[in-house]
Amino acid sequence: MTILNASQFKLMIESGKNNLFNNYQEIDQLNVFPVPDGDTGTNMNLTFTNGYNDIKNLPTNHIGQLSKEFSRGLLMGARGNSGVILSQIFRGISQSIVDKETITANELAQALDMGREVAYKAVMRPVEGTILTVMRMAAQKTLDYVNDANNSDSIIDTFDYFIEEANIALEHTPELLPILKEVGVVDSGGAGLMKIFEGFQSALHGKPIKSQASQQAGHAVVQAKFEHEEFGYCTEFIVQLNEKMVKEFNEERFRDEISKQGDSLVVVRDEDIVKVHIHTLVPGDALNFGQRFGEFIKLKIENMTEQHQAILVEEANDYVETSETEHKKYAVVSVCAGEGLANHFRDLRVDKIIAGGQTMNPATEDFVEAIKSINADHIFILPNNSNIFMAAQQTIDVLSEKDITVLETKSIPHGLAAMINFNPEVSKEENLEAMNEAIAITKSGSVTYAIKDTSIDSVKITAGEYMALSGKEIVKSVANKDEALLALVDSMVDSDSEIITIIAGEDIENEHASELSQAIEEKYDLDVELVMGGQPVYSYIVGVE
Repeated sequence: MTILNASQFKLMIESGKNNLFNNYQEIDQLNVFPVPDGDTGTNMNLTFTNGYNDIKNLPTNHIGQLSKEFSRGLLMGARGNSGVILSQIFRGISQSIVDKETITANELAQALDMGREVAYKAVMRPVEGTILTVMRMAAQKTLDYVNDANNSDSIIDTFDYFIEEANIALEHTPELLPILKEVGVVDSGGAGLMKIFEGFQSALHGKPIKSQASQQAGHAVVQAKFEHEEFGYCTEFIVQLNEKMVKEFNEERFRDEISKQGDSLVVVRDEDIVKVHIHTLVPGDALNFGQRFGEFIKLKIENMTEQHQAILVEEANDYVETSETEHKKYAVVSVCAGEGLANHFRDLRVDKIIAGGQTMNPATEDFVEAIKSINADHIFILPNNSNIFMAAQQTIDVLSEKDITVLETKSIPHGLAAMINFNPEVSKEENLEAMNEAIAITKSGSVTYAIKDTSIDSVKITAGEYMALSGKEIVKSVANKDEALLALVDSMVDSDSEIITIIAGEDIENEHASELSQAIEEKYDLDVELVMGGQPVYSYIVGVE
């Protein structure tokens, strides 16, 4: 094969999508830190699927046009840093072949190298040992390969060589990024990229990969139904293990079995209590499975499809109201999870809340849709998570006609500090100066549970323990979440500290949080603000200014 056409490229994209979908949970498990944020595979899967959906019914024989539409779909669906970088790789590929009806092996190699170049430019501070390294090393080697006159002009041979070099680069990532070597994993983004390209390779060899969605849990689980985390049923329950199960319960086996019934799974055990969060199309099956191990203490099932439709209606109504009657100088869009936190941000003059955060990274399209309903001269976006910043940043390119600024809020405390210093009566420049200064002097920490046994920076961590995280540093790992909180606050407070903000999660009772906050206030003689955030994943989020 010396020429690659549009129909062949579309088949490659579908095969790559299916291979990533079949393996995205494996990619999720490659997270370095043992916190419940292993969502690289999920983000890449949702991003790539969004791109495929935009071209699966596209009637074209022009590979450049196909690639352009696919790139656009990836851009709008990009979630998390891995999803954004993935979209930029294919943006570069598209730019290289946009005017071509078919491409040769040499043009394929040039397109891959352009993907490498555009992806690097999109990242403010590129880090080696990541998905970028895998793309760079493989693309540059492949370009040299096709430029060697002794090699063939075969599309298949060229791509086989690319895959070979990409695998070598992936295995080399732990040597470039010490934390990968310490934990014993390769880069998750690079691994996800390889699943896509290996799917491409299988299609080129006449063996396109099929989706395994229909085989999961004996149900006809259609992949499209999980393309948005809002769809299906958010199912949560707490089971008190019966006497027999306390001794025999195997958390890993339990997690493996129930994971077949849905997505966005979190399982936490604390002695004789097991807490489960899962997004599923059949909540009854998940509950029946859970009840085999004991008695329910708490149950909650929410229809995310209805919630999503309600949000769409609300946004449509907001659009009519603001565009016709409410012109503002400023508008602020903020990302957060938890009803309490959302209300707190609204009290601080945030106009639009996008539900999301750790493990729930919104797509670029979510920001675009929110901003389309805003009629303001200047729009500020608060991502409030380092893994959401790049997806928010892409909004500036998509809506170039609007004045959008994405503040580098890497945590919820950064977002709150920015809003406290926001003043709708002063200029944009004065606001940005005050908000960025507040972000810079705010320390951020959190308490969450460990999902696996490991050791990082000489801190031994056991699955199920609660970790105190100051930024990305693991301060302590203990069995008690309150003890973790106290250790965290102690590590963050210094002689310059004036205010401590404690944001309590959905697993913390109001009265308990109040008592703990009062004790901290008395110990450090500092002002302590308590926010009942209701956020998942993190029992406590802490800000110190």
